[in-house]
Parts: sequence; structure tokens; C-alpha cells
Amino acid sequence: KMLVPELWLCLSFGCAASLSPSCLSAQFHRPGDFILGGLFPFGKDTVNLTARSQPTLPLCERLFTDGLIWALGMRFAIDQINNSSSLLPGITLGYDMYDTCFEALVALQPSLLFLTRNGTTGIGVLCNYTEYQPRVTAVIGPHKSDLCLVTAKLFSSFLIPQVSYGASSDTLSNTELYPSFYRTVPSDKNLVEAVVLLLNQFGWNWIATIGSDDEYGRRAQALFLSMVGNDNVCIAFEGLIPTDLAEPNAKKQLEDTIKSINSTKVNVIVLFAFSLPAQALLEHSIRMGLGKKVWIGTEAWMLSDIAASIPSIQSIGTVLGFVMRTETVPGFQEYVAELFGSVEQEEFCRESRELSRLMNAEVLDTHCRQCGHVTLGDISPMLRVTTVQPVHVAVYGVAHALHRALGCTPKACPRTSIRSWQLLHFMNTLPFEVNGQSFRFDQSHSTNTGYKLIFWAWRNGTLTYLPVGDYDQSLYVRKSQIQFHTADQKEPTSECFRRCQPGQFRRIKGFNLCCYDCTDCPKNTFWSSTDSTSCSPCPQHQWAPARSTRCHDRSERFLFWEELLAVALVTLMALSTALSCGTALLFLKHRHTPLVQVSGGGRSLFALLSLVLLSLSCCLYVGKPSDGLCTAQQLSYALCLNGCFSTFVPKALEIALVTEFPRCAPRLLRWVTHSRAWLLVAASLLTEGLLCLCHLRLGPDFLVADYQSLPSEVLLVCGTKSWAAFALLHGYNSCLAFACFLCTFMVQTPSQRYNVARGITFATLIYFIIWIFFIVIFATLRTVLRAVTQICTILATTLGILVSYFIPKCYIMVFRPDLNTGDYFQNLTDEEPKEDS
Repeated sequence: KMLVPELWLCLSFGCAASLSPSCLSAQFHRPGDFILGGLFPFGKDTVNLTARSQPTLPLCERLFTDGLIWALGMRFAIDQINNSSSLLPGITLGYDMYDTCFEALVALQPSLLFLTRNGTTGIGVLCNYTEYQPRVTAVIGPHKSDLCLVTAKLFSSFLIPQVSYGASSDTLSNTELYPSFYRTVPSDKNLVEAVVLLLNQFGWNWIATIGSDDEYGRRAQALFLSMVGNDNVCIAFEGLIPTDLAEPNAKKQLEDTIKSINSTKVNVIVLFAFSLPAQALLEHSIRMGLGKKVWIGTEAWMLSDIAASIPSIQSIGTVLGFVMRTETVPGFQEYVAELFGSVEQEEFCRESRELSRLMNAEVLDTHCRQCGHVTLGDISPMLRVTTVQPVHVAVYGVAHALHRALGCTPKACPRTSIRSWQLLHFMNTLPFEVNGQSFRFDQSHSTNTGYKLIFWAWRNGTLTYLPVGDYDQSLYVRKSQIQFHTADQKEPTSECFRRCQPGQFRRIKGFNLCCYDCTDCPKNTFWSSTDSTSCSPCPQHQWAPARSTRCHDRSERFLFWEELLAVALVTLMALSTALSCGTALLFLKHRHTPLVQVSGGGRSLFALLSLVLLSLSCCLYVGKPSDGLCTAQQLSYALCLNGCFSTFVPKALEIALVTEFPRCAPRLLRWVTHSRAWLLVAASLLTEGLLCLCHLRLGPDFLVADYQSLPSEVLLVCGTKSWAAFALLHGYNSCLAFACFLCTFMVQTPSQRYNVARGITFATLIYFIIWIFFIVIFATLRTVLRAVTQICTILATTLGILVSYFIPKCYIMVFRPDLNTGDYFQNLTDEEPKEDS
């Protein structure tokens, strides 16, 4: 045995000194080459509870029982190591154990003692602690996260390894703040991930979550709330319950929590709390008639006999929860039985009295004066529930690191001193083996051995912890083994509202994502997923009816040849063309008669040919349009109409000169009559041709695929690219028509003569009326009727000119040939011009 710095495993286990009034005190204060100190948490309440599986014990002793088992587990591990020939051969580990009483101030007292310089009662204040040798080499405990957050800062300042066997707060995973803190339990982050997966597997998305008002409850609940937001799980209620039940408003806070849960109508409650707050909440839920729910818990209260022993606990519903996947420690129960048997022997008590004389009671009084006598019968039921392996692994983790830091061989350890900070490298990098199982501290200084899903199964009034699933990165649940509290023993639903039907999306009500109305997807949108809060729009080339789950391709819509409207318009076009051709043949037959000569002779035939072509241009508007057809539509209409109006211009000017300007008529009439009149027709057509080129240059009509006008079809129409080009193209014809109208509408003819001007006046007047309606409709209409409107405009213009100008003349030629004489149709140029008034 060599004297080297002592290694303390800090194991506070409560009232262990009073296990036997005079014997066991010193058994938990054993000197050695390396001393391991431990801090175990206990409460101070003295409420009496009735246990189903063991005799009645004061709460102090009930809590003490858990701590005592952990302390015995640590001592068992130390005895195994001290008796081992391969681990730390020749080295004896000593230990001190202190009670924290769940109080940070109480935990600080032994912590400060551990930090004192070895062999003194003072703490050195140095700039460099590399060579500083504290009283302890390592610390085991405490159990609670609240206490570890306080003590870990102290020990991390001196880089003293501290290994907790129960502190699971995710805050402690920050190795920059707590570089020397380790734990043999998983982080709360792993636990919360398992809980979220459990909720998703059962489809529970409307839940309440409650945490105890301490570091464990607050941090675990905060982690849970941050994770469920990404998994479509909604929190109906979140709250904290007091840990100090002696507070004046603790009862009211618990009652308010139960009322809030009841008002949400949730069926699932997630509870992150230790045994005492959980017990208080469950008792209030039973007393206030909360009803049966699914309670999802954690090891902190699920395995506690305190919560399980509540009267009528079976009425709360179904209890599921996650506990660490641990193995039993071989030989531990036999060790405890042997130890309790030896307590009654005089030799054990004599050894204890000798060890007590070695302790310095002035440094720290460790005697417990409040705990009663605890027998092996009291502790035996808890041996089957309380987890000892994390304590066992914590001790072995430090022992293996010390073995490697000292450079020990399987035969012996070299006689050399060691500093606490030198253990950290070996704890960070190397795995170690305990009872044939390999362990390793990960990057956050935790050991993640996974979880078991536990179900509270009641059989003949006896509680059994039934494993029904496993979690290790992924969750597996044996659902058939879970008997829920529902009538059919199937899992209950926990949703704010029903699931939406296909083709419906969730319209959120208020601020909670799980409260929603199911609304049908509007037209041209489709339902993409069950949990969608909106409908996805269809692509432009597709459409969808209301409440649709998919989009359909749009069909093309234009004026088809086979539809009734197109057939009717084509038939009307054929009639208009036939009427124009018949009129042209009739004029050709009577081309030498006075009537045809007065109407313009050959120019009338040219006008009728233009009307025939104008009628035939209606075919350009039927069938699938294209960019070329769109351009040809406007050009053909403008040129054909110009061909007709250009023949009216010479006649209109002739009438105006003779009737309004008789003095100028003799010398100007030769430019508008006979062969020279064709020059005006050619000039007009040439001008219109130039305007057609301008129209092509500025912006011809083009094909437009309109996806907005029709619900399920794409409308193919010709769009106007440049309204200025459109105005130039058709404005010239309007100017010709207006000039003809001005020249003829005031002309008076003797009753015994035929009024040639009247036909031109009515023809141009009809043209203007048709175009007024056409412009209004054409500029606003965006359906297939736009092509119909253009066809109707063409046919109306053609028929209007025929009926107003040519048909009356045909009537005379066919039915009144007696009027087709030179006297009745005397040419205006043959009359004697009148004097200007």
C-alpha cells in the first residue's frame, strides 16, 4: 500500500450513519490510498405514505432507501476493485459519503472540503493549478441535475473528474462550461427524442406537458417543446408544478394545473418530474376526478415506489415511460444481504468504532440524527427497482482512468503521484469494461445505453413494470402487449379535431397548430398531404376542380370546325359569299346598262370581288389559331374592306363635286371618273398595303395561351400586340368611310332620278355602327367568343354593304328593268352644273 493523493468518490446517501446506531457509521468513511467521495440526494419531508409492497416507512427513510442502495452499490464496486488483482493492483481506494438533502448549500459543504489542499483544511488560490493536489482525485455524484450544475462548476475549475449517476440535464453536455463533468446516464435530449417518437408512433398530436419546477423538469420540458414543433405535435397545455410542497401556494398551483388540463380535453400527458412532485400531481388528479389519461413518464418517477403506492393509482389510466436500459450487477443483492447480516455482529461494530476514531468530526459532521432503523426487509423490494449499474459504472470509469494514468500493468502499479486533471484524457478517449460490458464516454461526456419503454401492468392489484419497447436511435414498440384504459384496450386518440378528408386542408384556428377547420381546396389547387395547412396550386398548364387531390392537364379551347356555332357561322359565311357572287354575276351581265354604269361599272365588280374575299376570310378564324393565322386575320380584313371602300371614294367625290362645288367640277371630275378613278382605287390599296407593313413592323397579332379565362381549358386566342398598329391598320378604312359619308349624306336628288349617294351613305353608316360595337367587345372579350365576334363583324359588314348598296340595284335589274334607263340613272357628269349660289 502506498500513500498517494486520495481519490474521493462523493456518494451522499442520506442517513446511512444511522443504519445501525453504533455500527455502520464508519463503514461509509473508509481511508485508502485513493479516496472516492460521493454526494447522494435525499429529501427532508416526513410525510407518511403507505406502500403496497413493503411496510409503512416515513418518507425520509423511503428516500433514504434509494440513496442507501446507491451508496451500497458504490461500496460494492470499490470493494470489488480493491479485491481485484488486475485493476489497480496494489492500490486501495478509500471513500467518504455525504448527504445533500436536495439542497445546493448542503452539497457545497463536502464539495468545498474535497477542494481543500491535501492534508489541510484550506483551499489554495493560485494562478496555476497544474501542481495543485486537492483532498480528492475524483468525485462521484450527486444524483440531481440542480446540484450538479452547482458542484460541476467548482470541480471543473480545478479539473477534478466528477461522474454523476443520475444528472441528465442537457445543459451539462456543454463541455466548455463543464470540462471535467461526466455522467453514466444519457442526456435528457435522448429521452425527449424517444418521447417524441412515441407520440408520433401512436398519432398523438394534442397533448399536455408538465415539468417539475427544477432544473430537470424545466430543461427537459424546454427540450421537448423545441422538438415537438417540428413533428406536428401540438401542446394544449404546458406548466410547471412546485417541488417544495410546503410552499403556501403549492396546493393551488397543483389544482390550477389539473383544471387547465381538464379544460383542454387532452388524452395524453407527458410528465417530467421527480417522485415527490409527480406524487402530488397524481394525487390531485385522482382527488379532482381528472379521468383516465395516458401518462408518459420518465425513470425519475415511474420506478419510484412513492408514486406507485398512491391510493387508487390505477384510476389515472395508462402509464408508459422510458427508463435506462441497464443490466443487473452480479452479486450485489448477495453483498447487501451479507452486509446487513454482519451489522448485527459484534466484530462489525468493533471495526466501525475503530474507523470512527480515524474520522475528523470537526471537519464535517456526517452523523444523521433524524433517520430511523432500516432493515433488510425494508430495502429488499427496492433492490429490484432502483438502478445500481450507473453508480457501479461511474466508480469503474474512474478506476480504469486511474489505472491507465498511473501506467499500471496487470501485476502492479508504479509508485508515482497523479493529478486529477491527468485522468481526463483517459476518460475522454478510452473505453472501459464492466462485468463484460463495454462503456465509453461520448463527446458530451455521457454514456448512452438506450432506453426501455415500460408499461405499468396491474395484475391482481400488484404493479409490474412490463417492458414493451426499446429505443436506441430508433423506437420499437410492441403495441400488442400494451393494454390501454379504453373499453377495447386500444390506444385512445388525442387530437384537437378530426383528420381532414382527401381534398381538404387545415385552416388553423387561433394560435394553436392543432386546432383547425377542414376546408375544401378551391379550384385549380390540390391537396398534397394529410397534415397540409394549405392547398398547392396547380401548374399553369393544369387545372383541378374543388376538393381535388391531383391536377389534370388542360385541354385546348378554340373555335372548332365541328361545333354548332362554327357550323352556323360557316353556313352564314357561305350564304354571304354566295350572295356576293350572285350580285357580281348579275352586275357582270348588266355591265352596260345605265344602272351599272352609274354605280361605277367595273369598279362595282371589283368591290363585289373584295366582299367575296372578305366573306371567305372568316375561315381564318375557325380552327386552331397560330401566329401566322393571327397576323393574316387583321391584314385580310383591312385589305378586303379597303378594296370595297376604295371604289366608293371616286363616286362619293364625284357626287360631292357636282352637288357642292359645281364651278370646280368641270376641271376636277376627270380625276374621279372613267379610267382615272382606278388610280384612286390603286392609291388607296397601296396606302393600305403600306399600313399593313407598318402593322407587321410595329407589332402584329400573335397567339395567346390564356389560362385564366376558362376553368379547365387553355384558351387559344389572337392577342393584339400593338393597339397603335391596330388603329393605323383599320383607321385608314374608317377615314375612307367617313369621307364617303360626308360627301353623300346631304345630297338631294330629284324624285324622278335614282339617288346614287343614298346607298353609299347607308353602307358607311352601317359600317360605323358595326364597328362601334365591335371595338367595345373586341377590347374586353377574352373567350372563344372573340373569334365569333370578329366573324360576325365581317359578315355583318359584308351583308350591310350588300343590302344597303348592291341589293337595291339588283332588285331594279331583276324586278324593275323598266327603270334601268338613261333618264332614271342619268350620270351626274352628263348634267349641266348649277351656278354657285
